[in-house]
Amino acid sequence: MLVLLALFACGGSTPAPEPAAPVASEADAKLRQMLQPLPEVAAPADAAASAKIDLGRFLYYENRLSKNQDVSCNSCHLLDKYGVDGTPTSKGHKGALGGRNAPTVYNAALHTAQFWDGRAADVEAQAKGPVLNPIEMAMLSEEAVVNVLKSIPDYAPKFSAAFPGEADPITYNNMANAIGAFERTLITPSAYDRWLKGEDAALTAEQRAGLQTFVDTGCTSCHSGPTLGGQMYMKLGVVQPYETKDEGRFMVTQNEADRKVFKVPSLRNITETAPYLHDGSIATLPEMVGVMAKYQLGKELPPEQVQSIVSFLGALKADLPAERIAKPELPASGPTTPKADPS
Repeated sequence: MLVLLALFACGGSTPAPEPAAPVASEADAKLRQMLQPLPEVAAPADAAASAKIDLGRFLYYENRLSKNQDVSCNSCHLLDKYGVDGTPTSKGHKGALGGRNAPTVYNAALHTAQFWDGRAADVEAQAKGPVLNPIEMAMLSEEAVVNVLKSIPDYAPKFSAAFPGEADPITYNNMANAIGAFERTLITPSAYDRWLKGEDAALTAEQRAGLQTFVDTGCTSCHSGPTLGGQMYMKLGVVQPYETKDEGRFMVTQNEADRKVFKVPSLRNITETAPYLHDGSIATLPEMVGVMAKYQLGKELPPEQVQSIVSFLGALKADLPAERIAKPELPASGPTTPKADPS
């Protein structure tokens, strides 16, 4: 009694009980059975993987791979900004705008193909495209790229270490292979993955409810696999036509069935990668959820269901691997390194 009186006299009170930890349910077990966490890497490593990844990180930031020496992979796919630049379409050579939104490079190596239209089979093939694209990095030829790399003295030992046994390792293909090796390490597991692996408290109650809403609404019919997307192609406007001038995958295949068909984007880190869609025309995530429900599933979701799904999508945001993605100090140019060409 004296202790209680002393507590009241000092303004003390009985501490509130700790909130109970989430308990796995039968529904949780079913979800964990149908959903997949991210793997640690996108592909098995080879014997020279460490050197190849290191070289790839340098090349990812290498602006001398562009005609005017002012554009790199990281210009449009900023690694400290979740792999995007936050604009509807990106600026390339002399400020020219690309025709589509730059998708995130994080987890991209796990996708079935690269680019919105799937025209590149993997991240290694994708890395070859922008360097020679006249709107993006605008280099004139593969030979011109190789000449630049060979003119920078410190790249010779890096290429030799990454591609041992090759008499002439500085090639256009090896440049792309090194960038791809680096990108294959850009895997970003989040609280969602910890929950899938059995950590019940990794998701909040709202996020767990949102996951159920996400599944029940039918979102997983397209946003599937460990990346929750990137595994298939789908027509934009399945239930009702969606207005866009972009012909999508049809421009690659010339198959009428592929008109206005695009690769389904991944939802990993989706809260950080606005604006959305192939043209960057959707500014906010709640709007994007509503648009997808309407045009792809034929559903008008009430605001509370939209917000529930958005709450779950927040659990897909990961902490970025700051040390791995830090910009390296690029090697100095050699006496024969070409100067910037603004033409």
